[in-house]
Amino acid sequence: MKTILVTGGAGYIGSHASLFLSQQGYKVIVLDRFVYNQIFNHKWAEVIRSDIADTDILKSIFLNNNIDAVMHFAASINVGDSVNKPLEYYENNVSKTVSLLQLMLKYNVRKFIFSSSCAVYGNVETDLITEDLPLKPISPYGKTKFMVEQILEDLSNKINFVSLRYFNAAGALPEFGLGEIHKPETHLIPLLLTSIKNQIPFTIFGNDYDTKDGTCIRDFLHVWDIASAHYLALQYLQNGNPSNYFNLGTGQGCSVKQIIDEAEVLLKTKVNVTVGPRRQGDPAILVADPSKANNYLKWKPQYSDIAFILKSANSFDNSQRIITNLPPIDYL
Repeated sequence: MKTILVTGGAGYIGSHASLFLSQQGYKVIVLDRFVYNQIFNHKWAEVIRSDIADTDILKSIFLNNNIDAVMHFAASINVGDSVNKPLEYYENNVSKTVSLLQLMLKYNVRKFIFSSSCAVYGNVETDLITEDLPLKPISPYGKTKFMVEQILEDLSNKINFVSLRYFNAAGALPEFGLGEIHKPETHLIPLLLTSIKNQIPFTIFGNDYDTKDGTCIRDFLHVWDIASAHYLALQYLQNGNPSNYFNLGTGQGCSVKQIIDEAEVLLKTKVNVTVGPRRQGDPAILVADPSKANNYLKWKPQYSDIAFILKSANSFDNSQRIITNLPPIDYL
C-alpha cells in the first residue's frame, strides 16, 4: 500500500483530497496544526498534529514511513489578510514550504503535488485563463503561490511536481462531515448562507466592476472535483510524466449576484444585500480554461453545478458540523 503525506490534510480542501485518496486504497498521513480547532477523527487517515516547520516531526514521518508522494495544502489563504500581514504569509507559505522540500530531498521523496491558486495570474484581460499567460500576482497571497512555483521549477531536476491552480473551491461532503470551517470565515458561500439563516445583511464587496451585473465573476468548483484532480495528478506523476501546471476550474464564470440569486431560490428567501467597497487585491473576473487538465489528467468536473454546490454547502451547514463515521460512498 502506497503512503501519501498530506500537509494541511485536516483543512477544507486537504480533508476532501485525503478522503479521496483513502477510497482509492492509499494510506494517508495527515499533518496539520489545526489552526481552526476543527474536529477530525476519521479512521481513514493517520493524523499528526504539528506545524510543517517542525523538522523533528517531519524527519520522524519520513524515517518511519515509505512516503511515495507529498500533497501540500498547508498555507494561509486569505487574500485580504495577506495584504495586511505579508510577512506572515511569506513565512507560512514560502519559508515553511522550503523546509519541507529540503527534507523531502534529504529522504529521497521525489513526488510533490502543490496546492496553488488562480491568484498567481493577477488581473487578466481575457475571457478564459490559460496556463501559459504571464504570472502577475497582485496580492501577497498570490505572490507566495507564485514564489513556490518558481522554487519548484528550480528543483525540477530533483523533484517531479504538479502544481494545481485552483479557481474557487466551494461545496462540501456533508455525508462525511467535511466542509468549510474557517475562523473567521471569508468565503462567499458559507458567509452568504450564514447571513440568510441569521437574517443579517450580506455585504457585496463592490458592484461597480466591469462585468454584466457589476459584481465579481468567479469560477466555482466543487471541492470533490478538486479532490479527484489531486488523485489524477498523483497518477500522472506515478506514470512517469514530467512536472506540469494545471488550472482547475469549470470554464464557466458565475457572478456574486448570480450566487445570491441561486441561494434565494434554494432557501426560498430574499437576501438583505448591502454594498461595501472593493477589497484590495480582488480582480474583476477569474475564469479558468481547464482544457489542459482535461487533456493531460483526463479530469473533468462532475459536481460543480452551482445549485448542487449550494445544496451541499447548505446541508453541511445544517449538520452543525457534526463529524460522523459513515461508510465510504462512491462519488465517481
